[in-house]
Amino acid sequence: MCLCCYMALQNSFRGWRCWLSMETMFIALCIFVLLNSSVSCAARLLPTVPNRVPQNNMEVSMSSGKVIGRYLQVEAEIGQTPPMGWNSWNHFGCDVNESIVRETADAMVSTGLAALGYQYINLDDCWAELYRDAEGNMVPNAAAFPSGIKALADYVHNKGLKFGIYSDAGKLTCSKRMPGSLGHEEQDANTFASWEIDYLKYDNCENNGISVKERYPPMSKALLNTGRPIFFSMCEWGWEDPANWAQSVGNSWRTTGDIKDNWNSMTSIADSNDQWALLAGRGHWNDPDMLEVGNGGMTKEEYRAHFSIWALAKIWAGPLSGNQIALVLWNRSSSHATVAASWSDIGLEPETIVDARDLWEHSTQTSLSGEISAELASHACKMYVLTPKS
Repeated sequence: MCLCCYMALQNSFRGWRCWLSMETMFIALCIFVLLNSSVSCAARLLPTVPNRVPQNNMEVSMSSGKVIGRYLQVEAEIGQTPPMGWNSWNHFGCDVNESIVRETADAMVSTGLAALGYQYINLDDCWAELYRDAEGNMVPNAAAFPSGIKALADYVHNKGLKFGIYSDAGKLTCSKRMPGSLGHEEQDANTFASWEIDYLKYDNCENNGISVKERYPPMSKALLNTGRPIFFSMCEWGWEDPANWAQSVGNSWRTTGDIKDNWNSMTSIADSNDQWALLAGRGHWNDPDMLEVGNGGMTKEEYRAHFSIWALAKIWAGPLSGNQIALVLWNRSSSHATVAASWSDIGLEPETIVDARDLWEHSTQTSLSGEISAELASHACKMYVLTPKS
C-alpha cells in the first residue's frame, strides 16, 4: 500500500491554498489501500480481495491483526496504517530550516490536519553539515538548524505530532551536501533515537554499487536495537522489487523512482505501483512517493485526482468499516467522458441500494442501484463513499 502513501502534503503552508475539505481529509485518512491497472477512461475497479502478506520471515496474528517479525520488539505499534503528514523535499528541497519546520507544525495543528491523522513532520535532505564531528556523529547544519535537531523534535512533539528525519544507505545523501549512513548505521540510529526521532526516510544515493538487500537490513537492525519505535521508510526506488522481500526489513518501501509535479509522472507512478497491491498491509506499505498537490505543475482537477488515487491506493474501490465502500471514478482521457462502475465491479450484490456521498462536492445521491456513473472532464475524478441501505 502506499504511504498516503505517505499522504505527505509537500507544500509550504504559508500561502498554500487547500482545496480539500475536512470531510475529504477524513475519508482520505480512513481509506488507505493501493492501486490497480489502467485504461484511459474507466473506474479501474477489481473485486475486493483480502489483504495478503508474503511469508518472508513474517507471521500475522489473525486475532490482533498485528504483523510479527521486524517489529516484534515493539509489537507492531508503528505502521499499523500508512503514515500521513508533511515532508520538506518536494516544495523546499535544500532550502529548509528550523523556522519552516516549526511553522509547518503549527499549521498542521491550527488547520485541523493533525486531528485528522496528519501526524508526521518529516525533514528531508540537507539538514546536516557535510562532515561528521570528531566522534563520527552527524552534525546539524549550523545556519539552518542553530537550535539543533533534538530541540526541533521537542517542539514538534509538544504539538502532539511526530518528527521524522532523513539519511541515505550510501556514503553521501542525494544532495551530496551531507553524509550518508553506510558504515555508520548503529551510530546514526543511536543518534536519531537520542533525538527522539519517530521516522527515518532512508535514501539510495552514492551506494557504491552494493545491493539494497545488503545495505538496508543493517539500518533496520540498528533502529530496532535502539529500543525506540522508529518507522523505517526504505527509499530504494523499487530497484530490487522490495515488496517481494522487505516486509521483514522496513515499514514501507518505495516502489518507483521519484515523482515529478506533472500529469505524466503522476499517472505512470500510479500505474507502476499497481502490481504490488496485494503485498502491502499493516506494518508494511508500498510507497509510490509523496504528493505534489499544490506545488503548481498540475491543474486543480489533476491534483484532485492525484490526491484521490493516493488516498485510495489498492484496487480503486475498497471496503470501509460499516459495510461502506470507497470508490474513485477517474477520466484519464483527453476529453470529456462518462465513467461508470457497476456493482459487480466493486463486489456489491446486484440488488443492493446505496447512497453515494461525493467527497469533493459534498453532496449525496440517494437510492442508487446497479451502478454509479459520472460525466467527467479530462483528467478529472469523482470520489465517493457508498453506503448500502439496510
